[in-house]
Amino acid sequence: MFTGIIAEQGHVLSVERDGDATATLRLHAPGSTEGLALGGSVAVNGVCLTATEINGTDFSVDVMGETLVRSTIGELAPGDAVNLERCVPAGGRLDGHVVQGHVDGVGVLLEREALGNWERLRFGVPANLARYIAEKGSIAIDGVSLTVTAVSAAAEPEPWFEVGLIPTTLAETGLGSKTTGSRVNLEVDVLAKYTERLLAFSTSAPAVADGGAL
Repeated sequence: MFTGIIAEQGHVLSVERDGDATATLRLHAPGSTEGLALGGSVAVNGVCLTATEINGTDFSVDVMGETLVRSTIGELAPGDAVNLERCVPAGGRLDGHVVQGHVDGVGVLLEREALGNWERLRFGVPANLARYIAEKGSIAIDGVSLTVTAVSAAAEPEPWFEVGLIPTTLAETGLGSKTTGSRVNLEVDVLAKYTERLLAFSTSAPAVADGGAL
């Protein structure tokens, strides 16, 4: 589990692709490799990946086809900066919100506006994810835990949501350099997804007769 609090920005050293099936990324990350064990979890731009090789301040991860399709990981190239977060240790502080590192889809930056020392960003969101995003709720954008400040109307054909970025977030994460049209990984609140799933079963399941003895 992660919290969406970025520890550092690493950068991509190399990308090896095997068609659309798999990819291996080698990343440079001095802070994130400290204490990292083989098989340990690291969120890379919000995607939970497993360290398959560690060499000093560099580490490698394997990426399967589902992740390449569902996220922007497959778009990374050598030299690209990435947001990194190690998994939360037992008893650690939950400073952001519960982030699984399971990306739900890709959003697109539609607008950004400077408002003093902070910025407002508006992202377009896939229609199938819009229902999980609520004003004042939580969302992870490229692994960064943020509070949703505004959302589009439910009936709007091209849904969007907005977040505000403080100076620290602008300086310490990759969101500070995103431009209009940039694609980002989105993970919606897991509680909303579980609630919808539970409600689907509770409304569709047939009634079960009580067969207990009197």
